[in-house]
Amino acid sequence: MLEKVTHNFEKTVIVGIVTQQQNEDKLNEYLDELEFLTFTAGGEVVKRFSQKMDKPNPKTFVGTGKIEDINTYIKENEVSTVIFDDELTPAQQKNITKILDCKVLDRTNLILDIFAQRAETSYARTQVELAQCQYLLPRLSGMWTHLERQRGGIGMRGPGETEIETDRRIVRDRIALLKDKIKTIDKQMSIQRSNRGAMVRVALVGYTNVGKSTLMNAIGKSDVFVENKLFATLDTTVRKVVIKNLPFLLSDTVGFIRKLPTQLVESFKSTLDEVREADLLLHVVDISHADFEDHIASVNQILQDIKSSDKPTIMVFNKIDSFKHLTIAEDDLITEKTTKHYTLEEWKNTWMSKVGEKHALFISAKKKENFEEFREKVYEAVREIHITRFPYNKFLYPDYKDAIEKEDE
Repeated sequence: MLEKVTHNFEKTVIVGIVTQQQNEDKLNEYLDELEFLTFTAGGEVVKRFSQKMDKPNPKTFVGTGKIEDINTYIKENEVSTVIFDDELTPAQQKNITKILDCKVLDRTNLILDIFAQRAETSYARTQVELAQCQYLLPRLSGMWTHLERQRGGIGMRGPGETEIETDRRIVRDRIALLKDKIKTIDKQMSIQRSNRGAMVRVALVGYTNVGKSTLMNAIGKSDVFVENKLFATLDTTVRKVVIKNLPFLLSDTVGFIRKLPTQLVESFKSTLDEVREADLLLHVVDISHADFEDHIASVNQILQDIKSSDKPTIMVFNKIDSFKHLTIAEDDLITEKTTKHYTLEEWKNTWMSKVGEKHALFISAKKKENFEEFREKVYEAVREIHITRFPYNKFLYPDYKDAIEKEDE
């Protein structure tokens, strides 16, 4: 749980459901993440609501009794925003807004809003606006009067606050215009990538807030923005890095997240092209996070979706300085030992041992723990790729005769 704050944060409640596919523990994990997302967007979660259901209510997502409980609470406590953990259908959003008479968002809308806050460059802003327009298009009929009434704050950034009066035709035209603009920029970025030559490309991938940008700064001696919030950086940063006279290109990509909106995957295609075109992936994992195995699965799924799951990959388990485990007293015969009680060494002996020494690293990017080992492993992996591309490279084979002998072998 986040510490409560009192300064200029929107009072918010969050809502989720327990289903056959999502038990109570899993829901609590998602709501923890939703609370962090809300905090990142500028909100303060004052209450959580949950309900056990076979499937979401098609009209109001939760049952009528629960929606009345939520309505009573927000009226008594002057709550301005209600956020649902799953994506609402246009009909659900319209019905819930009528009942609650306040700002109603879902997880997708919240993530899009954070992206709107974080977009710094014209390209990132264009990508985010396209995703927002695609999300808003089927929801136009019931949203504009609601948006007109609730100006500013979470979920109101981007096209929502400037295009309240628009109709579907204008939004469709805007989508077409944004797609054309992105196509033009994509071509420019593709040319830029091709102009980098045949240098080995390494991409940092991973869940949001796992320390990719901190690692980027440590390796590349760059100055990428770092903050303990979700999606601190959106724009891909590419730096030339040299380890032992061996140069390669290192890119820091946008962080992934569970239930990543499909609109964002589509509009951030060019950003994800950095991953698609990489020769080597450094999959960064926050091992101090209780749900890091779920995070790995989410990232692997997205890599599979963008056809990049078969690339050479080094697993980089970061934040070992923050890793904590629950201890069990020696005379405690009741408490069942779970993964929450594993030490770092015990974790290394689980499925991680199958990853192999060559493809798994345990570091702290912030404190540079095990950093020399990290640099050495990355150097070896890049060198392996480099040799196939430049068999007579003077840095790898100073003596030309040695190169010939290598070729003969």
